[in-house]
Amino acid sequence: MSELNVQGTNVSIKGILFDKDGTLLDFVSMWGSWSKHMLSAFSQRITNMQLTPPSHHELYSLWGIMVDHEEQVIDYDRNGPLAMGTIDELLALLAGQGYSAGISWAEAKKLVYECKEIADKELERLRPVQPLPGVRSFLEQCRKQGLLLAVVTADETDAAIHHLEWLNIREYFSEVIGTDQVERGKPFPDMVELACRRLSLDVSQVAVIGDTNGDMMMARAAGVKLGIGLTAINLKGNESLLLDADVRITSYGQLRLRGAADESGE
Repeated sequence: MSELNVQGTNVSIKGILFDKDGTLLDFVSMWGSWSKHMLSAFSQRITNMQLTPPSHHELYSLWGIMVDHEEQVIDYDRNGPLAMGTIDELLALLAGQGYSAGISWAEAKKLVYECKEIADKELERLRPVQPLPGVRSFLEQCRKQGLLLAVVTADETDAAIHHLEWLNIREYFSEVIGTDQVERGKPFPDMVELACRRLSLDVSQVAVIGDTNGDMMMARAAGVKLGIGLTAINLKGNESLLLDADVRITSYGQLRLRGAADESGE
């Protein structure tokens, strides 16, 4: 058992469950890039059909993406579809835009899957993935303390493992649970419960770290020891974005771990 100190709160835990996107890796660098390729391919294909696609602004807003005047992704809505939704949910939203533009639902589904293949290939080629500051150092602390770690993500399991390998941090996690492994994804407790069963831990023995309130709702529904909301230091109104968090932090530097040996002075 290790003691986790955060914002003056001390809890004894045996494991930590991490969200992936926006928690372990920089969300904008990866999913901003993927979204630009995906939405650009969609717009181009609708135009090629001599139909009128939604504006780029409408498409970015649809997924909860913020862009600058040069259409560079600069931020995202932590409570929006791109941050909290599954890939299938994102594709369904985009297919709806194709249907509204004038193609059949079957054609729209086929089109968005083709656009996803384009975006996936570009993501593989560019690998625009960056760890959040302090991630590797904190994971190393966890390993030294003997904590069991898992990832619980709205992404598909295989893709999640791929991204962790890009970051060279896959080895830290005993389990990677994607939304494809459970009946209900976030904000339901299913992924936490499955991860804890596989780690042979009770849910009351783990903390959850995530960057959206969906993560915190999942943690609370499961009954974990502590739900830790990670938010950008300059994000206005961050308290309202993580209403169900037990505590909120802006960096991994605010987390402190201490083991039984440390406590006894050995």
